[in-house]
Amino acid sequence: MAKLKLKTHSGAKRRFRVNAQGKIVRRKSHINNARRKKRRAVKAEFHTMQAVHRSYRQRLRRLLPYGGK
Repeated sequence: MAKLKLKTHSGAKRRFRVNAQGKIVRRKSHINNARRKKRRAVKAEFHTMQAVHRSYRQRLRRLLPYGGK
């Protein structure tokens, strides 16, 4: 008997990705708010993906059972 497929959380698959090292990464927030007032270094951080904090990893693995693809 075949095992049931697990459903991927549709909100999580849009917000998170699993990179080549297996880490779950996210985009920084507040990217569209008041860009003119922010320093250049702060705006440069928006281009990179941030690793998710380790306290959220287990919860996100459950929402992304197949690596978020």
